[in-house]
Amino acid sequence: MAAYAVALIAFAIDLSGRGRVASPGVRQQEFGEGSVLTLNGPGAGGTELPRTSLAAGDTSSEKRQTVAIAVMVTWVALALHIGAVVCRGLSVDRVPWGNMYEFSISGSVVVTAVYLIALWRADLRFLGTFVIGPVLLTLGLAIAVFYTDAAQLVPALQSTWLVVHVSVAFVASALFVLGFSLTVLQLVQDRREALAAAGKPPLRGAFMEKLPSAGVLDRTSYRLYAVAFPLWTFTLIAGAIWAEKSWGRYWNWDPKEIWSFVIWVAYASYLHARATRGWDGRRAAYLACVAFFCLMFNWFGVNIFFSGLHSYAGVG
Repeated sequence: MAAYAVALIAFAIDLSGRGRVASPGVRQQEFGEGSVLTLNGPGAGGTELPRTSLAAGDTSSEKRQTVAIAVMVTWVALALHIGAVVCRGLSVDRVPWGNMYEFSISGSVVVTAVYLIALWRADLRFLGTFVIGPVLLTLGLAIAVFYTDAAQLVPALQSTWLVVHVSVAFVASALFVLGFSLTVLQLVQDRREALAAAGKPPLRGAFMEKLPSAGVLDRTSYRLYAVAFPLWTFTLIAGAIWAEKSWGRYWNWDPKEIWSFVIWVAYASYLHARATRGWDGRRAAYLACVAFFCLMFNWFGVNIFFSGLHSYAGVG
């Protein structure tokens, strides 16, 4: 956790700019069509995030040492995190996905890994504070609230489908987390841009000037949701097959099953609204936020407060 804390501080310092603010002209140049990734498909629009590291007012010949340190320390933290998860599994000779504590430490390591992999595709370093922060919070909750001694899996989890079902769910959830972080920033940026257009420049949140425009954030989050949704669909299908093998029925109206389907419907509604209704901007962002809240309730609320066939959180 110490390494994550150092990375979080470094990301935050870089985001603050230490008094260096990118002008609108610089940001337009950085995210103009000449230096960006393009995305085809419904709701994609034109520009996307650049491959190069020009998202915070630095020139092509200038290196941002603070964010470079942040990324490097995040890689170190990820390696240590993976080591801890592997040791947890080796202690009982199984995958470490048997209770809420193990789900939390494993899920957070996947979020970090997906974020670092995404950095190879587009410049999302500005998102570091909003990714590492929740990861650090999740680890804190895992240690302080969810900790459970290592033990063997309950019979319902003793299946090869555990690896298939849960691993894909982790990746899909990690993409949803990244998308949600972008969506929140999009809503803030959209509000700031609306105030600026009305001749009322916002007085707070100067660090937002270093971030891409609301439109770019919107299209980038859409891309992440579009990748995550098929993975979540596969998660539901794999879970149904596993349920049939374990309990003799594909669907049991268990709270976990119900809320997993609610999440699927929520994100399907978001993608449908984007693809067929032409929704983008704030309306689509609000739908995405509702879907993410369903995901978080399924992760924490259902695991802790509901009893059913999936009651193996190990909390309390």
